[in-house]
Amino acid sequence: MDRYVRVEQAKTEQSSIIDNEVRIMAAGQVRNYITYATSLLTEKGHEAVTLKGMGRAINKTVTIAEIIKRRIPNLHQLTEIGSVNITDTWEPLEEGLNTLETTRHVSVISITLSTVELDTSKPGYQQPLPEEQVKPLQEGPPRRTRAPVGSQLRGRGRGQGMGRGRGLDPGASGSADIAAHLSDINLNPPMPQPANTETPAYSLATDFVGSSSQH
Repeated sequence: MDRYVRVEQAKTEQSSIIDNEVRIMAAGQVRNYITYATSLLTEKGHEAVTLKGMGRAINKTVTIAEIIKRRIPNLHQLTEIGSVNITDTWEPLEEGLNTLETTRHVSVISITLSTVELDTSKPGYQQPLPEEQVKPLQEGPPRRTRAPVGSQLRGRGRGQGMGRGRGLDPGASGSADIAAHLSDINLNPPMPQPANTETPAYSLATDFVGSSSQH
């Protein structure tokens, strides 16, 4: 497809979005979606909220639903999965080539969280989480904390200095609360370690840095 360019499709009128529906985008901020969805349930009087995502936004949609379930107690969940067909048009960059059309099958997920019981006969239904797994919302935003002056070292070695990652900032408003709920989900449990190992941790780190520098 090096000799073709994809034609941008004209935006068609999207189906109307109901008041309690949240469409998750891959480029959106998780914190903003969580704040808006929880406000629909706690402040605007909706009995249910529906999260919808497609393609690369599916994982983010599931994460948002799991965090909300751990913030608001007694939420019933109903998950539905489907797919849509998207047709792309490709125009040739050279003369003598024909216009092409390709069809993509994109997965779609819809997660409904409700304070009232949903249809338990559907396969995607999940009961509310136990009370001990739910941490209600805090009454106010968490206080921003800063490290003491001089405690942030800038070194050349790996693992030192200010990181360049784009993860959640524990000092940002609301981020610490979200990070705490993400840790509670434990979607990736730790791998079991060998029972007998005599290799010290510092030597493993040295080998890793050495192998990385060779590449």
